[in-house]
Amino acid sequence: MSRTPNGLARAAIRFRPSGFAGTFIALMAAALIVSACGILLQTGVLATVPPARYAGAPVVAAADQQSHVKATQSPVPDRARLDNALVRKAASVPGAAKAIPDLTFPVHRTAAAADRTAGPLTAHGWGSTAFTGTRLSAGAAPRTGEVVMGADAAVGDRITLDTAAGEREFTVSGLTDAVGTVWFGDAQAQSLSGHPGRVDAIVVLPRPGTTTDALADQVGHALGTQAQVRTGTDRGAVEDPTLAYAKEALTGIGGSFGGIATLVAIFTAAGTVALSVGQRRREFALLRAIGATPRQLRRTVATEALLVAPVAGALGCLPGIALASWWFGQLKEKGAIPQAVELTVSWLPLTVATGAACVTALLAGYCAARRPSKIKPGLALAESAVERLRPGLIRTPLGVAALVGGFVLAGLAASESGENAANTALGVVMLFMLAVALLGPLIARLCAGLIGFPLRAGGAAASLAAANSRTHARRLSSAITPIVLAMAFSSVLVFMHTSEDRVAAHQLRDGITADHVVSAPAGLPSGAVDRAKSTAGVSTAVSVLHTSVLVPIGSGDGAYLESASAQGVSGRGHDLARVQDLGVRAGSLDALGHGTVAVDASLAAAAHVRTGDRLHLRLPDGTPAAPRVVAVYGRGIGLPQLTLPQAELTAHVTSPFATELLVRSSTRAAAGLAGLGQVTTKDGYATAQGLDRQLNAWANTTMAVVLGGFAAVAAANTLVMTVLDRRRELSVLRLIGSTRRQVMGMIRWEALLVALAGIALGTAIALATLIPMMKGLTGEGPYIPPLLYGSFAAGVVALGLTSTLLPARAVVRR
Repeated sequence: MSRTPNGLARAAIRFRPSGFAGTFIALMAAALIVSACGILLQTGVLATVPPARYAGAPVVAAADQQSHVKATQSPVPDRARLDNALVRKAASVPGAAKAIPDLTFPVHRTAAAADRTAGPLTAHGWGSTAFTGTRLSAGAAPRTGEVVMGADAAVGDRITLDTAAGEREFTVSGLTDAVGTVWFGDAQAQSLSGHPGRVDAIVVLPRPGTTTDALADQVGHALGTQAQVRTGTDRGAVEDPTLAYAKEALTGIGGSFGGIATLVAIFTAAGTVALSVGQRRREFALLRAIGATPRQLRRTVATEALLVAPVAGALGCLPGIALASWWFGQLKEKGAIPQAVELTVSWLPLTVATGAACVTALLAGYCAARRPSKIKPGLALAESAVERLRPGLIRTPLGVAALVGGFVLAGLAASESGENAANTALGVVMLFMLAVALLGPLIARLCAGLIGFPLRAGGAAASLAAANSRTHARRLSSAITPIVLAMAFSSVLVFMHTSEDRVAAHQLRDGITADHVVSAPAGLPSGAVDRAKSTAGVSTAVSVLHTSVLVPIGSGDGAYLESASAQGVSGRGHDLARVQDLGVRAGSLDALGHGTVAVDASLAAAAHVRTGDRLHLRLPDGTPAAPRVVAVYGRGIGLPQLTLPQAELTAHVTSPFATELLVRSSTRAAAGLAGLGQVTTKDGYATAQGLDRQLNAWANTTMAVVLGGFAAVAAANTLVMTVLDRRRELSVLRLIGSTRRQVMGMIRWEALLVALAGIALGTAIALATLIPMMKGLTGEGPYIPPLLYGSFAAGVVALGLTSTLLPARAVVRR
């Protein structure tokens, strides 16, 4: 047989366009998902930020912005800093003209304390102007007690700035054209930054004749493992530490979600290809009867795949690029990705997507054509007329194994807590979906028996639909599987959020016992607590600094760092207890002080600590710490997972200004607190936090739409292919006297049977996944809003009816 596409394959595509159109759509949709996730993954791996502040700094030394444990690493929540003693080391290397310590920190003008929505001023040491190119427009460089301002001041003015070291008065010594930036002398910048003895980075300038690479090598050798030396585009990551989180988010979407989505897409596309080949059993049987060899049939199927798959894969990459661009743009808009990062679209993910479509088509087609091409022609003709009822000897044991594995993994997930439960539960849904696919004919026959039983009393059309469904279980299973997929994955992703959101809202509402909450996202004045306490009607005031820390989870080679929300609180534990009810289960907040921490119960279980133990963690800048656990509480979903004294955190964050003030007070105190920030009641504060949670749920909703939408397209595609393949059957029914109304009624009942079976199985899989997952994450069962679930079910029913009745009407009309 010729190596070029043979005439039989071309004829099959020409004379059976409906079957190949379904295959084409399935492969195209699979390529769309694979290419979109691949583009995001590649962007995450290769993402860079071009240097702006360090554009004139050829060599920059900075701390490692990753915290390491065993073989894993996680980006530090804030910024890791260098010891200032390294500046002298860097300056002493051969070829170095100068080493400049660089600092960036926020300060506030006290005149703006009443309204901090404009944001803080950005402060630097004056020495950094040697590489930034900033020049004075008037006055002189700052000395101790002096500051250089922008054009909104005058030389000689006296201004008061609120810094990490408290409020200080300075004389304006000079002006620049910059807006929103101030400069101090280098020594004073160190003392005002809140990180004495630490610098953000060290810029090394070369002597004439020294190349950048040579200088970088010398600096790297001198500083050793204490710093990372950056040149070129790598300098951008030093000035924008959020790049590490952006890379983690993109690789998480493209890798973790992309891996699941790719498996689902390929799995579904393979099922569609197998259905298309399986629908041609009679054709293959006739070819075998007239002398076609098994090898010729397999080559024909392979040629058909090579004619359809490459084109489908290539065309699927175009909407895949559009999906990746839209997704990437949304992440940018929501602040998850720095604006300077660009989407990377290259040949690699597009080639992988097209190749995946080709390999899927070839393997699925080969497996589906294997039996029709091997059995004897007479037996092949008999099986093409009547569906084979005997279960497969390979797929049935594998399906049973997947089913058992799903139940075992569900039990394991129920015994886990926190993220371990969520990660384990993801395997549950995959195993149950695999079981449904492998045991499809048996499950379909069972569903046809259960749902079809009441149909037998529903008239001729309903009775015929029940009989048809029992007789053609394989065809029924092909239609049910993608509906189960759409229902299960969409339900898990959406209802996981609704469950967490409901628990978080309840915990936040019950946990905030303060009468008023003063919020200032840019930072409260440094004396906010004292000013609040001096306000008439205020009995207790506690400021809260929000940040994150890294907590080691697991042990041995499986240990990893998990980011956990943390709050630093002022005052003593008994003050906090008057404005915030954490739901303490063990220990007491009265013992909260220097070197101690209170931990959420789920996090404590995951980290294997109890009251009295040391919790080994990494502070926001990556500094190791081991505070003693004095309390374990139960409201770490709506409130932060860790509670520490504020003084333990301020030296380890870029902005040491607290952003919230929890106040126990009378109603008349609100007016007196308005000068500190926006004042709300605890109910208003809970509502505002709820809006933030809605924004955070966007990622889950998007994943549900992408995966559920793909599954819905696959389901509709499969249903249309199934109906169009029944032209002969429907024509025979019309010839023996069935009316058009009876035939359409039968199709309608079959569509309802398929939809109901898919909804029931998808719901069962979702519950088997959500129950252990939510028990581990929240300690409660899943929350499924009735209206939302009803809309899912109604959508599935509408999809089933539309995808069967429209093509059936076209077939019956002929």
